[in-house]
Amino acid sequence: MTITRFAPSPTGHIHVGNLRTALFNYLIARKAGGTFILRLDDTDQERSKQEYVDGIQRDLEWLGLHWDRVERQSLRMDRYRAEADALRASGRLYEVFETPVELDLKRKKLLNMGKPPVYDRTGLSLSDADKDRLRAEGREGYWRFLLDQNRIEWTDGILGDISIDAASVSDPVLIRADGQVLYTFASSVDDTDMGVTHIVRGSDHVTNTATQIQIIQAIGGTPPAFAHHSLLTGAKGEELSKRIGALSLKDLREAGVAPEALIALMARLGSGVPVGLASLDELAEAFDLGQFGASPTKFDAEDLWPLTRERNQALPFAAVADRIAALGVPDDQAERFWRVASQNITRLDDLGDWWRIFSEGAEPQIDPEDVDFIAQAMTLLPAGPFTDATWGEWTAAVKEATGRKGKGLFMPLRKAVTGQAHGPDMSDVMPLLQIVKARP
Repeated sequence: MTITRFAPSPTGHIHVGNLRTALFNYLIARKAGGTFILRLDDTDQERSKQEYVDGIQRDLEWLGLHWDRVERQSLRMDRYRAEADALRASGRLYEVFETPVELDLKRKKLLNMGKPPVYDRTGLSLSDADKDRLRAEGREGYWRFLLDQNRIEWTDGILGDISIDAASVSDPVLIRADGQVLYTFASSVDDTDMGVTHIVRGSDHVTNTATQIQIIQAIGGTPPAFAHHSLLTGAKGEELSKRIGALSLKDLREAGVAPEALIALMARLGSGVPVGLASLDELAEAFDLGQFGASPTKFDAEDLWPLTRERNQALPFAAVADRIAALGVPDDQAERFWRVASQNITRLDDLGDWWRIFSEGAEPQIDPEDVDFIAQAMTLLPAGPFTDATWGEWTAAVKEATGRKGKGLFMPLRKAVTGQAHGPDMSDVMPLLQIVKARP
């Protein structure tokens, strides 16, 4: 059975980079009829907050990415302690005492010598007496995993064959001095215990994957199939992380982006497959990691708006009836209002702007050369309420009185009545208008 997981830290809001990881794992599970786990990496008790847990779940639900079960790493500390004890007993987890300053000096020295800045395993040579002395000096021990210094190889679902020399990688820290279990270890234990079969994540995790493969093997597990998608950049190739605050899912949702637009773009971005609206089931059926490349993938939030517009304009009235009612549109005008306004919106919030025009009147847009023309035209506007025939009757009367025709007739009148140069057919607009501010 295919089992995938999305493992965010509840220390902030999900952004578009996180979404790519979540979506790929979701689509793999759904295509195979498998299980998609939402696993909260909340071992950092100081930074993890329930408000972010709620936000993560709200974002995923908004997108339709429904999980099969939730796991919390903070509830699995006994498992991590048990596996850590087993690794200590086997000699694969050893205690070290270097400070960040000391480690930095070691790294700089190695770099100056033209050598890779790999941890020198000083901790392995410490006797119990040495450790007691260091503790007496106020030092706190933390724990590193002893890597087998051979080549770590796997066939990546996107990057192809990967081979990393473990001797070029520092033994990873798995447990901090304060006892906090770090992601590299907790994730390895969880993936093993939960039977995770496939993991897709960003290419910045490749080295991390190499160490996790050894950790999983050391605790008796079988490494899952790994794939590493390219990292997103801005539209001009800039690092996305520098402006990630504007690209959280929360902010995109509040800006009016349609969830289907975001899903459609993220499911195809970087694959060479044309982007178009599709259901999650359709996206899952067609999903293929082999379509994605290793090069950085450009993401432009502006690409979300044409998709959002397409989705919103295709919605049936039933999908927006409550929203329209909340605007105060009378029941007998609601469907007409949606038919008239729907093809002139991008965000659903734009409906409010159109109803304000219809119910409160628009600020007239009158060019200087059209002032006298509009004044005369408004004296010819029939008394309301307006009907489907009002626009044709009014423009015919204005044409006869002023001699104007074509664009010179219709555009100034549209701008005076709606305050807009473009919009719905004015024959449809007039019956919805309750106030015309340009009327004398």
